[in-house]
Amino acid sequence: MTTLELDTTKLERYLSAHIPEFKGPLSAEKFAGGQSNPTYLLTSASGRYVLRRKPPGELLKSAHAVDREFRVMSALASTAVPVPNMRVLCEDDSIIGSMFYVMDFVEGRIFWNAALPEQTNSERGAIYDAMNRVLVDLHNVDVDSVGLSDYGKPGNYFERQISRWTKQYRASETEAIPAMETLMQWLEHNKPDDDGLVCINHGDFRLDNMMFHPNENRVLALLDWELSTLGHPYADLAYQCMQWRIPTDAAIPGLGGLDRDALGLPSEAAYVRRYCERRGISGIDNWTFYIAFAFFRLSAILQGIQKRALDGNASSDKAQAYGALARPLAELGVETIENG
Repeated sequence: MTTLELDTTKLERYLSAHIPEFKGPLSAEKFAGGQSNPTYLLTSASGRYVLRRKPPGELLKSAHAVDREFRVMSALASTAVPVPNMRVLCEDDSIIGSMFYVMDFVEGRIFWNAALPEQTNSERGAIYDAMNRVLVDLHNVDVDSVGLSDYGKPGNYFERQISRWTKQYRASETEAIPAMETLMQWLEHNKPDDDGLVCINHGDFRLDNMMFHPNENRVLALLDWELSTLGHPYADLAYQCMQWRIPTDAAIPGLGGLDRDALGLPSEAAYVRRYCERRGISGIDNWTFYIAFAFFRLSAILQGIQKRALDGNASSDKAQAYGALARPLAELGVETIENG
């Protein structure tokens, strides 16, 4: 058995004791996607479930927080934000070798390509509008009412995040990337004043982290909450808007260079404007900072994937290709600064 395989016998006993209607026999199959926390489809006599676990091996401090994923999705079950039904969190490493949680499997579609090549123009517009609505619903959640007022640290979100991801980047640095040095210095000196806006940040809000209805253009579940925290709403928005600037031939394909209007896709400006309309705000100042921060943060995340790939404990066989994006995305961040 490899380190990413599951001991289904021991796991079946555990689930039988902790999920009331669970019945074996149990089989497990690892999903191909998922760069950080290995994810498995569990099939049993009582139905299908999904298991997410911490990966094996030496991990960066505070990374792979599956317990935080479980907590935030459980809390959001009573809101307009679509999340799967959570079943159990297991913090006992002896069951499968690391902490994990189990949730219900959601049947639907995941779109891996931001350009939605298989969809019609009207479908593309509807899918992007559905994403926009989910983001607004998330940012409108009252953190106190759902018991998440302590889900993040107080103070200036961007100040904390720049510090955190600089440290994470340094801890996983495998080569010198001049653009990252430029980004870190520029961001540190161009932080906007803290405006007091606080919301639940998903932290990885993008198309392929959403499960869409099998036949309808609506989101059934927002997935992969490992990087979630209390933060600033524009961090999530800018993070998604990076895809308008990332080339279509990148390992994580974006919309850069496409004729969005001809494809029925909204422009970045139109997407931001619709978000603002739904949240009742007139516009967003300092947009260059938020986009540059998003590129810096994603580059730091991808550098971590690169390090895990080199160390041999990455979850996906595409880890090397994703990790190699750290440099070009940092360079896109610098380009954003230079173009204003």
